[in-house]
Amino acid sequence: MKKTGINITRLKNNQLHSYEAPEELLNERVILVTGAGGAIGGAAAISYAKHGATVILLGRSEKTLNDTYDAIINAGYSKPMLCPLDLENATPGNYQALVDSVEKEFGRLDGILHAAAMLGALTPLEHYDLTLWSRIMQINLNAPFLLTRASLKLLKATNNASVIFSAAGVGLKGEAYWGAYGVAHAAVENLAEIFADELDINTSIRVNSLDPGLVRSRLRALAYPGEDPNTLATPNQVMPAYLYLMGEDSTGITGGRFDAQPHAPS
Repeated sequence: MKKTGINITRLKNNQLHSYEAPEELLNERVILVTGAGGAIGGAAAISYAKHGATVILLGRSEKTLNDTYDAIINAGYSKPMLCPLDLENATPGNYQALVDSVEKEFGRLDGILHAAAMLGALTPLEHYDLTLWSRIMQINLNAPFLLTRASLKLLKATNNASVIFSAAGVGLKGEAYWGAYGVAHAAVENLAEIFADELDINTSIRVNSLDPGLVRSRLRALAYPGEDPNTLATPNQVMPAYLYLMGEDSTGITGGRFDAQPHAPS
């Protein structure tokens, strides 16, 4: 593998949006992306493949996963691996079986991007549906924990692995009506910090959280149905940050919270 981090690029939080990734940044790397059929997950999977990675596409909808798969194949990038999985109902055994199949197919895992998310309902906690609460927690919090935990053996076996958790402004400060989504994101950021602290000794695994900011996506449209999507960044416009944290130019950077745009929402 050609090293891209000989002169390691150190970027401040407000500089990530201007990062220019070398074409070979992720050559020979194997990266798993959850929510790979969504706006951000799909854009990241294609971007990682464009920069040399073999991508594992994980998501619930085979149709949207196939859209991302076709985009990667039609662009002439490395053939990705399709992994349809319903995170809401996945068990620890399902995650272990997934990791076992990755090890059998590739013999390595160099990174994970947790991009899958479910919004749920914007409603007062007093009236929040308890079944929906459990679903949101399972998808947004338990799933990234269980997948990361199951993947640690493979991540430790490679050099300079990276795990990126998705952050959101409502995870920094509780806001009315964001319910389980806001609570789950607050917990995810703490989860990422704990993983980073525990893995900082005797491993080269980097763990960070990344807030995409205001981006055109189905989840954003559900939360703000009256918003003009043309006022928002496209998923591709925030990809420099996703490439930076996944690639070798962020070697040694762990336990941080980053914004993909200069002014992410608070």
